[in-house]
Amino acid sequence: MVENQTPRIAATDVTVELDGARVLDSVSLDVRAGEVLALVGPNGAGKSTLLGVLSGERRPSRGNVTLDGRELSSIRSAELARLRSVLTQDNQVSFPFRVIEVVSMGRSPWARSVESRDDIAAVHEAMDAADIHHLAERRYTQLSGGERARVSLARVLAQRATTVFLDEPTAALDLRHQEDVMRQARGLAESGCAVVVVLHDLSLAGAYADRIALIANGRLEAAGTPVEVLTEERVERVYGLPVDLHLVAGRPVVVPTRD
Repeated sequence: MVENQTPRIAATDVTVELDGARVLDSVSLDVRAGEVLALVGPNGAGKSTLLGVLSGERRPSRGNVTLDGRELSSIRSAELARLRSVLTQDNQVSFPFRVIEVVSMGRSPWARSVESRDDIAAVHEAMDAADIHHLAERRYTQLSGGERARVSLARVLAQRATTVFLDEPTAALDLRHQEDVMRQARGLAESGCAVVVVLHDLSLAGAYADRIALIANGRLEAAGTPVEVLTEERVERVYGLPVDLHLVAGRPVVVPTRD
């Protein structure tokens, strides 16, 4: 992890209420350049909502979020699209665009700017990273779920933003491509990006994240290194399931206890 004491993203007392229900409750969290921060927690805990608030996709009911010291709500959408990229769970394309066209959409924030001269290189670099060059001429609507997920990731990578938000990027992927995605996340962080990723797989989070934020019932249960956050007692209490925890190369691996 690149040490940087100034947060790229800083959330203070963020609360989100939807239809009278409190989805997030006074969450304060920061993200630094050069790190991968994993958001984990049970279904419905508020992870995706928090990612939406941190990325500027959703405004909090209370509290505030800053990006490089600027109020996120004060940044115009066109500029925000150049500063951060977002992969959402429902990132779908309805029309039968070719894969290379979908990935090229990631360059749209840079249209009519000097950075647009890098469009072709950025698109091909992103397709290489997501292992989809062989799909370049295929129609997006004809792809499998895993292939679509990798194309959507490539679109985000092509954007070349310095802050990257990934919501369950490994959900539809096989084992190899899960590892590929998380290696890409680590590579982005090592290049100086701030990366926030929502994950359900605690062992995957433990293997690749610099820090983990555990969300439960809309609250920040714990935040710290994987070893600090993923303890047997805490995981069992939050998930309601007994687990065994093992350290592999100093990283926690969480295995449900089975009879």
